[in-house]
Amino acid sequence: MEVLDILNLGEIAQYFSKMAMFPVFDVAYYIVSILYLKYEPGSVEVSRKSPVASWLCAMLYCFGSYILADIMLGHSPIDYFHNNSHILLASAVWYLIFFCPFNLFYKCVAFLPIKLVLVAMKEVVRTRKIAAGVHHAHHAYHHGWFIMVITGYVKGSGVALMSNFEQLLRGVWRPETNEILSMSFPTKASLYGAILFTLQESHWLPVSKSTLICIFTLFMATSKVIMTARHSHGSPFALIESWVCHLLFGSPLGGEDHHDHHHTAPAAAAAPASPAKTKEELSEATRKRKSKKAE
Repeated sequence: MEVLDILNLGEIAQYFSKMAMFPVFDVAYYIVSILYLKYEPGSVEVSRKSPVASWLCAMLYCFGSYILADIMLGHSPIDYFHNNSHILLASAVWYLIFFCPFNLFYKCVAFLPIKLVLVAMKEVVRTRKIAAGVHHAHHAYHHGWFIMVITGYVKGSGVALMSNFEQLLRGVWRPETNEILSMSFPTKASLYGAILFTLQESHWLPVSKSTLICIFTLFMATSKVIMTARHSHGSPFALIESWVCHLLFGSPLGGEDHHDHHHTAPAAAAAPASPAKTKEELSEATRKRKSKKAE
């Protein structure tokens, strides 16, 4: 700790942990969340046919974690919607991404250098939400470690956990995309982060909350920026998870990698010379083909 005092890292972490998220970081969170909504197949068509359904989906992408956490803790699921400024800000972002003339706003925020900055800022908000969820549950259930972990986990990845319900609003039913069955990196990281913050809240982890927030944010932002830049859907935890699952359950954790390979193999076979495309790029290409056919 003397080294931290000399370098003033403790003060930096303290300042960082108290830094306000609204409006700059929250705007980045809304932009990236709704950007991912637009990447979903059929989302643009839904926005034209039923703007109300599209808006509801966007609100779930932005505030789904709060809604799910409130339900779990016995609060009203619409409690967060009393924050008028957040709702209006997210609604403005939704409108600009889906209805801005010539798709100018979408093209700007989807430009990779800008998108990488926004992705990093979103992870700052995610970490703060995990820490806040654990802290909230700690006050309600002082010795409920599992409740603290679950609440922090939901606060960090509630949007993904509600994905099937969100799909129903768009007229889609794909139960095989259940996030519990095939966890993405943010969902896994939210779970591990919730465990760390629960240990810290229970004084089992000898580190201050501000330092843990700073370190975990740095890890999440760095990981997501690298994965986004490389168009990768892998996980930094894959090697450790495979070893642990082999040790405890007798088989490596390879379900989601096999799942991704199964869906991308036909495309690769059809066009072996073309580079691998991400889900977002494939969705964008599909929309362009449909628009050309319509013309």
